[in-house]
Amino acid sequence: MRSDDLRAALRGIPDPDWLVAALAGVAAQPSAITRFFPAVGRRCGRADLPDLPGWTADEAARALLLANLPAEHAERAEALYRTGDAAEKRAVLKALPLLPIGAAGVPLLHDALRTNDTRLIAAALGPYAAHLDASTWRQAVLKCVFTGVPLAVVADLDARADGELAVMLAGLAAERQAAGRNMPDDATALLDRLTAGSQPHHREA
Repeated sequence: MRSDDLRAALRGIPDPDWLVAALAGVAAQPSAITRFFPAVGRRCGRADLPDLPGWTADEAARALLLANLPAEHAERAEALYRTGDAAEKRAVLKALPLLPIGAAGVPLLHDALRTNDTRLIAAALGPYAAHLDASTWRQAVLKCVFTGVPLAVVADLDARADGELAVMLAGLAAERQAAGRNMPDDATALLDRLTAGSQPHHREA
């Protein structure tokens, strides 16, 4: 995801002039973002963006505001997350890949993953989740299964899923079967893929 993609998807918002002014404002005076950030939903709307699946107008506009901050002020994202409502938190999480902060935003992912807010969990598992260590990432995938978050939202799922995740999913599947409950279809499909990929290696051993 690039800033240009966000700009293009936001062409039809209710008040485009306000967004242009807000972007210029945070670039010139970074502290102004604390004033603009809460107003985004009212000014830009909260509609789903047809050209940007999984994003709403307020999320995209807030992500653009963060991306427009001078690099040395990118850490303001953390304060906006900590003080924001759920919609503002989601926008910060989605914006993290656009910011020059390296792995500094990982604590925000940890915070989101501790919640049971499915939309926050989903936002935390976008491209920036590449900074999560393998153990935390596997636990996050399991949490998706527990809370009903579709695994399709997990960035690089097939690339990162490994034998240890397969063991964890198999254990969960056994628990659910014993309790007379089914695994979600996407989790079952992932476990099948992981198991199929490992079977030849077991036969050769």
